[in-house]
Amino acid sequence: MVNRREFIKRSALATAGGLMIPNFLKAFEQQHLGINGTSDKILVIIQLSGGNDGLNTVIPFRNDIYYRERPTIAISRDKVLNLNDEIGLNPALEKLRSWYDNGFMRIINNVGYPNPDRSHFRSMDIWQTASNAEQYLQTGWLGRYLDANCSGNCASYKALEIDDTLSLAMKGEKLKALSVLEPEKLYRQVHGDFISKIAKSQPSEHSDNVSYLYKTLAETASSAEYLHTKSKVYQSKASFPNGELGQRLKTISELILSGMPTNVYYVSISGFDTHVNQVGQQERLLRNYAETMDVFLNELKQNNKLDDVLLMTFSEFGRRVKQNASGGTDHGTANNVFLMGGKLKSDKVLNEAPNLTDLDEGDLKYSVDFRKIYATLLRNWLGVNDELVLGKRFDTLGFV
Repeated sequence: MVNRREFIKRSALATAGGLMIPNFLKAFEQQHLGINGTSDKILVIIQLSGGNDGLNTVIPFRNDIYYRERPTIAISRDKVLNLNDEIGLNPALEKLRSWYDNGFMRIINNVGYPNPDRSHFRSMDIWQTASNAEQYLQTGWLGRYLDANCSGNCASYKALEIDDTLSLAMKGEKLKALSVLEPEKLYRQVHGDFISKIAKSQPSEHSDNVSYLYKTLAETASSAEYLHTKSKVYQSKASFPNGELGQRLKTISELILSGMPTNVYYVSISGFDTHVNQVGQQERLLRNYAETMDVFLNELKQNNKLDDVLLMTFSEFGRRVKQNASGGTDHGTANNVFLMGGKLKSDKVLNEAPNLTDLDEGDLKYSVDFRKIYATLLRNWLGVNDELVLGKRFDTLGFV
């Protein structure tokens, strides 16, 4: 068995020499992974925080009600990027058009859950925990994925959130994912003299709670060291757009193409709560999103990795059908979800366009429970028991 010190030493030498990762590194990883299921598949989740306006993202351009209810913020028909006879993309998403046309992108309309909540915090909790609207859970669906499918010394970097803080989605009862914004920065933080000394100490005389904290710190230090070394294997030369999403997707791309044994990556970007002057704000956000996705997908494809990666983009709710008096939209309910990857199946648009004639007090009615998407990702992509994670069995959808 290769110990951690020798592993770091040899990995650094291999990286410095531009060599492929040797077999002993794979053996080291196998000793510390412990995920049951299809370990070579990667899920990347992008959260659009604030409630992205789905009707101005995937536009029902043939529906007169859309234009009647949004006299100043509707996207004009001549600018819509038509996908079929009923719906099209916001022109700011132009960089996604070829991915859609070539079968690498799917759209699911009308995604939501029963008895929707229009609070940002509550609705996000529901999405992140996969709970019913009346349930209050303390663990997230991806944290429970780790709980249910980790055996032995399952490393915290099996699921990574590219951020300074960890979302509820990534917190299990027994295990939690690791949050890291920059592997280099985390490495420096945990390997300072003070923290290194604490991490290496023996807390046998302390209480169970204190011992747990020592253990967590030691594991974090070990993971930071591993992440730091692994992230040096591949350095992206792609021109990712400026902004938090571009930098975070660049980090994920480098980790994936470095061979990082991580199954789940999670990214959150803010700014989608467009109550006032929505058009310009959403246009900038969507254009940055599309351009970032284009660079990310291209880099994966050029390195023959796109077939191993599946991306899901969601927001905690959509917006109301009718615009408000401030040139924006208020909190709504059902929304669209984007899926991207090299192994997608089924139709490009998986279900019907939003029905604007049958509303729930001015809001769209959901027709797809978001937990069916989760069940499909867990069962058909990650290859694990979705019922153990979600607490009940949901029908899967046909996109993978």
